[in-house]
Amino acid sequence: MSEENVIKNDEYFMRLAIELAMRAEEIDEVPVGAVAVRDGEVVAAAFNTRESSKCATHHAEILAIEEACRVMGGWRLPGVTLYVTMEPCAMCAGAIINARIPRVVYGCPDLRFGAFGSLIDLSAVGLNHKPEVVGGVLGEECREMLSAYFKKKR
Repeated sequence: MSEENVIKNDEYFMRLAIELAMRAEEIDEVPVGAVAVRDGEVVAAAFNTRESSKCATHHAEILAIEEACRVMGGWRLPGVTLYVTMEPCAMCAGAIINARIPRVVYGCPDLRFGAFGSLIDLSAVGLNHKPEVVGGVLGEECREMLSAYFKKKR
């Protein structure tokens, strides 16, 4: 696949993640969405539900990984690209590494909690799996959505 096609695919699937993030915002959740894709097909999709579920682990990435494991029938997720609107935190980055997800694409960095380069980089600490990480895909759109949400909350 050409680099141009990869960029178009990344933007297409990030737009799906953004739609999910907007659904999270509609129920007063932090607007983060995640889409797990394999062979050009969505295998799982989720958004943050931490507030409504009252569960600290209900980040979009964790929920998408759990669904992808059910759909694919195992805890390893070979061939999956995980698209997420904001850089994963340490918990989510750890789950990504544990699930052996080969590629992660995120929108905007998370300067406070980002664990794929902004605050720390879990993919660089010598663990047995190192995903390819691509940041900044539709990053400004993702950042603006989060900024607007937090401005309304203040």
